[in-house]
Amino acid sequence: MWNIIWKGKDNMLNTNLKHLETEEEVKEVLENNENVMICCGRMGPMCIPVYGIMEHLEGVYSHIVFRDQDFDIPAADFIKSLPECSSFMGLPFTVYFKSGKVVVATSNIQTKEQITKILDKEFGKSSLNNVHQNSKRSIVK
Repeated sequence: MWNIIWKGKDNMLNTNLKHLETEEEVKEVLENNENVMICCGRMGPMCIPVYGIMEHLEGVYSHIVFRDQDFDIPAADFIKSLPECSSFMGLPFTVYFKSGKVVVATSNIQTKEQITKILDKEFGKSSLNNVHQNSKRSIVK
């Protein structure tokens, strides 16, 4: 289903998402994009499904930038030190940014429905959703 391979905790993330490997890359993506979702985790059973969902949604929500980040690199301190993540106990830490500010942060595995609910509420529905809804309306008329 997803092109993700279990590599173990000592390897970089093996996903088809773009990786944030330095603090400068994190700052750059937040400064240059209005809507950003960053999933900070490992190649483990709670994180891999979230990466797969993000890979799928990246093609649906063109107005959102999707990135992953290895939890064990120094640059991940940015996400780990956010006040919104201070009580998190499980991976991944998934943070949604609007204009550089945290709007939602979640921890642990999330379903596609949970993620899309956040994306739709905080960033707006994808243009593909709008096209689909508009075509359904015209059929109903």
